[in-house]
Amino acid sequence: MDFDRLIPIIRRLALEAGDRIMEVYKKSKSDASPVTEADEAADAIISAGLRAAFPDVVLITEEQAASHALTAQTFLIVDPLDGTKEFVQRRGDFTVNIAYVENGVPLRGVVYAPAQGRLFYTRADGQAVEETGALDKAAAGATRAISVSQPDNAGLMVVASKSHRDAATDDYIGKYACKDMKSAGSSLKFCLVATGEADLYPRLGRTMEWDTAAGDAVLRGAGGHVVRYDDHTPLAYGKPGWDNPFFIAYAPGVQLKK
Repeated sequence: MDFDRLIPIIRRLALEAGDRIMEVYKKSKSDASPVTEADEAADAIISAGLRAAFPDVVLITEEQAASHALTAQTFLIVDPLDGTKEFVQRRGDFTVNIAYVENGVPLRGVVYAPAQGRLFYTRADGQAVEETGALDKAAAGATRAISVSQPDNAGLMVVASKSHRDAATDDYIGKYACKDMKSAGSSLKFCLVATGEADLYPRLGRTMEWDTAAGDAVLRGAGGHVVRYDDHTPLAYGKPGWDNPFFIAYAPGVQLKK
């Protein structure tokens, strides 16, 4: 894959999809139908762009069930609207996610939170950045390199799901000395670890690879890790059925608990 070509394309497609999502969001009321409209419109934009640019690369997308029957170790993977509950409840922390996975490893990705105006991605060289400014589709603006925190294990910053918290997650978080807890929706949780705004994000619940690949790529590009909850081995991609085991995303200085 030519990363110098890939990154501007996935950045632009994420911004275009985000614009379309916001058109629906601004006129929507609190029911599920606008989510479907926004999801499908965003997926159409991203899928058309990726197929035109990279016709020979397998494309997996949440919105296209036929793609879920495919098997691959190297592929593009898309969640056009992650955080549907946040969308319906008008909380704003939903995201557009596009990632490139090679040999089971998410190497590059973009996460765009259009309602918050926050855009995170990996540069061609793999470094994760947050872009600031006007977010012009034609050309990238100023960026700042992001990196994980130097955590203090005597007082960790933990981020957890806003819509999918459960007792098992709370029990696991309880094993750590926590200075503060924040809730966030969608793949933004990976980005909060990537920027050092949080140290630890455990997920003891069902997710799919399209939910996590882009955020995982951004976090890796910021020096972070995503590992399986059960054995602390790196979370791999291209798994049968595209579903993930429980996982932990964290800054390397965190002393993980079993």
